[in-house]
Amino acid sequence: MRYPAAETAEKHQRILDEATRLFRDRGFDGVNIAEIMKAAGLTHGSFYNHFESKNALVGSCIVHGATKSLAAIDANEPTVAGKKAYVDTYLSVKHRDDPGSGCLMSALASDVRREPMAQGAMTRFIHSFLDKVATRFPWQKPRTARRDAIRLTASLVGGLILARAVNDGELSEEILREVASGLREGFREA
Repeated sequence: MRYPAAETAEKHQRILDEATRLFRDRGFDGVNIAEIMKAAGLTHGSFYNHFESKNALVGSCIVHGATKSLAAIDANEPTVAGKKAYVDTYLSVKHRDDPGSGCLMSALASDVRREPMAQGAMTRFIHSFLDKVATRFPWQKPRTARRDAIRLTASLVGGLILARAVNDGELSEEILREVASGLREGFREA
């Protein structure tokens, strides 16, 4: 039985939404197709009507999550205040505690390293992310915007990964607070 195109597209979107959330939360190896399809409210067998394999789904999820991550940057004003707001949101306790809804890089970087099929999609996403950060926000020296965007991104991702890695709540919050503070101090009106 063939379903209307709109219904098929809606199901495809649900699979992508749930798989992206679950992968960010538990990693690629921590989730199986049956769990993804159950979370999407669909049967396991219908998975292959949408994706050739789990590897194909992983790549699609990176692209899907990347779109949302790039939109989150655009949600901030293209000002120093907007850049500070982005840093504060990224390095928040809320983001730390909800990897399923958060940044792909901080949630999946170590998984992607072990998944060569996902590296191309993640590489394209990181290029786009760096370009977006470098062009969206003002920088003290426009000629070094890309270099500064790389440093900002590495600090954000690294800070969040470390804050999630420790089992000491005070230390975790200190990491978030100090990384955010150090970054904000470096922002001057361009």
